[in-house]
Amino acid sequence: MTFTQPLRPQKKIWPNKASLPTMYDLPSEDPEEPGLPDEFHDYQPALLSETFRLSGYASEDTFSAADLNLYYDPDNNWYKRPDWFGVVGNPEGCDSDVLRLSYVVWQEELIPFVVVELISPGTEGEDFGRTENRKGRPPTKWTVYERILQIPYYVIYNRYDNSLKAFRLKNGRYQPIEIGSERTVWFPEIDAGLGTWQGKYKRFTREWLRWYDESGWIPTEKEASDRQILQERLAKQRAEKEARRAEQEAMNARQEADEVRARNERLQAELKKLGIDIDELDV
Repeated sequence: MTFTQPLRPQKKIWPNKASLPTMYDLPSEDPEEPGLPDEFHDYQPALLSETFRLSGYASEDTFSAADLNLYYDPDNNWYKRPDWFGVVGNPEGCDSDVLRLSYVVWQEELIPFVVVELISPGTEGEDFGRTENRKGRPPTKWTVYERILQIPYYVIYNRYDNSLKAFRLKNGRYQPIEIGSERTVWFPEIDAGLGTWQGKYKRFTREWLRWYDESGWIPTEKEASDRQILQERLAKQRAEKEARRAEQEAMNARQEADEVRARNERLQAELKKLGIDIDELDV
């Protein structure tokens, strides 16, 4: 039998490392298509998808996606690429065994219920609709979400200052939703909400945006698994404690019976010394 040596990470030592640019000096965004492709933009949408499990809907009656082209204009094949969006209902445009290449609204026949944008330095104007819509060019995300698709809810989260802003479509225009001290947004149509949560996800402990319902934070698969393991462990401990208690009670009952029998035997012995046979007594 032959054994393969484990692969060792290959390290490269750069000369004059201290004088080289760091990740803070180098651009992450593509000037032609702004948006930071960093780890936060991977993990935060993943957490949103993991917790987008609504108690009133079967799993096949919700859909969510991150960084997926959302086609909205069949004449120009224009699209936007939301950081995350959620659909409530069963979209028609893709068979269950086919992975989507994009989300095409005229094929799916369902527009998203909510879209979430994560602020990047190069996208703030686009996300808030401050960039001017130019003729012949695709409109801003704000314009597409508000006026073209009329997505009911629009949420914008900034991880740099942890600011949360939310908007609800009313009379064809987005109206700001007041964010209270708990920093949550409730969606009564689906009995669920989005809120900021301080905790560890993957390997990072920080503030995250995640879904909750009337029972509290909706758990991720790992949290649900850990919770089930904990509940099973507690149930086992309770069962073992109950078994020990029952065993102790049985032992105490046997000991008490033995003591009563010993007392009776001692009493009978004393009576016999006095010439009294308890078996001949007329009770």
